[in-house]
Amino acid sequence: MKILFMIRDPFVDAYPKLIRDAKGLADEVKVLYTDNGIKKEDLLQEVKDVDIIVVAIVKIDQEVIDAAPRLKYIIKFGAGYDNIDVHYADQKGIPVTNAPGLNAESVADHAFGLLLSASRSIPQKDKEIKTNQWELSVGHEIYGKQLGILGFGSIGKAIAKRAYGFNMTTLASGNYKDYGTADKWNVTFVEKEELFAASDFIIVSTSLTKHNRRMVNKALLNRMKPAAFLINISRGGLIHEQDLIEALKQKRIKGAALDVFEMEPPQNELAMLPNVIATSHVGGSTYESIQRIGNLTIQNISQFLRNEPLEFVVTPNLNK
Repeated sequence: MKILFMIRDPFVDAYPKLIRDAKGLADEVKVLYTDNGIKKEDLLQEVKDVDIIVVAIVKIDQEVIDAAPRLKYIIKFGAGYDNIDVHYADQKGIPVTNAPGLNAESVADHAFGLLLSASRSIPQKDKEIKTNQWELSVGHEIYGKQLGILGFGSIGKAIAKRAYGFNMTTLASGNYKDYGTADKWNVTFVEKEELFAASDFIIVSTSLTKHNRRMVNKALLNRMKPAAFLINISRGGLIHEQDLIEALKQKRIKGAALDVFEMEPPQNELAMLPNVIATSHVGGSTYESIQRIGNLTIQNISQFLRNEPLEFVVTPNLNK
């Protein structure tokens, strides 16, 4: 049994017990460092003799799956599995599991960090100080403001809980509606068009699917208030980046704070705009969340090897 880990490079250093535990379960464990990218031809070679793939952001498509004739199980090290061809894996009888909700608190923390940073220009002021500039600037309070959350899953609900502490009025939009949690944190469900028009801060926290790619486009951006901020801690593909660039350059909205981009690292000017705060897809990267996901990973590998039911199977036909 050979396990190939392709998780974010700092994750291995943050939780070395993960690899040690995996080595106790398999004949061979290999860690492939991929944060600086990996060529497709190299990836195809690396997977040809593996039985289990543990992956964070590397794309596992049909070609990769076909290049791994021994592949029996794919584990997503995180929640969003849009980088894995789940339906093709399902057709091949290969289960795919993920770790929903285990990084929700970390991502929600980061979302509010971006929100506060945008509202008070904290990164910009830090940069000025470090270049010997001392200038007054006027920011915005978030206390009592209107927050819009696009997507009300585990992360969206964790964000709503934090917003309640800031006495924010919260709107939410999405297919999943947890009315009990919404009532608890004073959240009102609306259509996304109303959410974009009414909110002072909008946080994108919905999963990326083939149906909602680039859903945040010019039509929605044009509904935003001129003083509003857009924050994305989910997937870059949810935003039409060129439309956002135009809105920011033309100052149709106040600014954006982005942890994710359609291409990572970003290949366009979006992250370089002065009214954009950018981080490098680190929303879920905390010691605590890595440990939780790592423990689930080892648990699922153990259960797979014992032919026991797996936790959080996302392959449709195998999740029955």
